Amino acid sequence: MTPVHFAFSSAFMLGLTGLAFHRTHLLSALLCLEGMMLSLFIALSLWTLQLGSTSFSAAPMLLLTFSACEASAGLALLVATARTHGTNHLQSLNLLQC
Repeated sequence: MTPVHFAFSSAFMLGLTGLAFHRTHLLSALLCLEGMMLSLFIALSLWTLQLGSTSFSAAPMLLLTFSACEASAGLALLVATARTHGTNHLQSLNLLQC
């Protein structure tokens, strides 16, 4: 395993463990998801550069587009949650309430 591969794998795993164990605020969960997506984007970009093929060059841009859509939807949910519930604590959210 190369040091670059280890760095991006550990960045992804760090975001995953942060998402799994530190779920107190919605904003921290969204930041962990964004960190995971950015580590995947950089790893995919480096993989296409190492491969040297032009057929995979659109894949990192597609992933970055989905990441931007995910971030905007997450921020919209954060604003809606803060307006309706008054807080962004995940323990105060109840899926059974409207």
